[in-house]
Amino acid sequence: MARARRTDWLFIAMRWLLMLAAGLLPAGCARPAGVIFPPPQKPIVWPGPPEPPRVRHVGQIATSADLKPAVPLTRRLGEAIFGKRPTRSMLTPYAVCTDGRQRLFVADSNAQLIHVFDLATRQYAQWKPADRYEPFSQPVGLAWDSATGRLYVSDSIGGRIYVFDGSGETVGQIGGQFLSRPCGLAIDPQRDLLYVTDASLHQLVVLSRDGRLVSRFGHRGTGPAEFNFPTNVALDRAGRIYVSDSLNFRVLQFDPDLRPLRQIGRKGDLPGYFGQPKGIATDSENHLYVVDAHFEAVQIFDADGNLLLDFGQEGTGPGEFWLPAGIHIDPNNRIWIADSYNRRVQVFDYLPEARP
Repeated sequence: MARARRTDWLFIAMRWLLMLAAGLLPAGCARPAGVIFPPPQKPIVWPGPPEPPRVRHVGQIATSADLKPAVPLTRRLGEAIFGKRPTRSMLTPYAVCTDGRQRLFVADSNAQLIHVFDLATRQYAQWKPADRYEPFSQPVGLAWDSATGRLYVSDSIGGRIYVFDGSGETVGQIGGQFLSRPCGLAIDPQRDLLYVTDASLHQLVVLSRDGRLVSRFGHRGTGPAEFNFPTNVALDRAGRIYVSDSLNFRVLQFDPDLRPLRQIGRKGDLPGYFGQPKGIATDSENHLYVVDAHFEAVQIFDADGNLLLDFGQEGTGPGEFWLPAGIHIDPNNRIWIADSYNRRVQVFDYLPEARP
């Protein structure tokens, strides 16, 4: 029986090849690229009517198949004979960032690798440290340096930061002598600095782009310049620095010289309060977005700490989360959120208020 099936497949392959050589196969036998984020029949937005929408759900990326690449005729023939290529999926997406263009990077902490989705070329890749370096233990933080075209990856268990060039080659590792448990990363392009939250040291560690120690800031406590397991860091367009002080259930805001400005949020279950603040990011209008893994939602604040909007709830559908972690907002106000236990990255757009 198996031999008969093999003969059938060979016959089909030969027939396809002969038709291809004779120009008898229609162009439709090749599958064109699909739309990565098809528009929904009914938009999902926040807030709901009659208020003007400010956040819109765009779609999700969960596997390499979601890139929907074009499939040429020769590949379709191969799939017919040998089966489709395996689909690559995420295990525990934790941190996310983009290169400001069309590449999406996802740190998969338990799979111990970086997923790379190129939305322009529809190509998928996995990045890991080169063999001459220690392998990832638990990658949990990402930052793309647009000035140098490099990706920084924090490995919390390994206690170091890996540096990749734009093609995925490992070009170095930094911070091992200064860091204990690095988590969140943020680049300050104006000051040529790399900010690192160290959860074990309860500090914000400031490095140069090439890994030299510039300064340390903070210690364990509950004061305005103290931390209790800080996990993430972000900068806004004015150079203000935000740190998610996770076990103090707040976000701390500092000026560019690390002088404390204000505390945003506190422990509680009301709007403007936090249960488990994790990823943070800012948009083009200096709004602060805070992912709360406990409430499965995202809260948006202005730069003065006033709550503007929240979106999301527990679940597996569009705009629903299951232990969300990292968040990134690209230059086009597209919001990327690592929805960890749903094994996907959900995508939203911030819709600025129309100007008169």
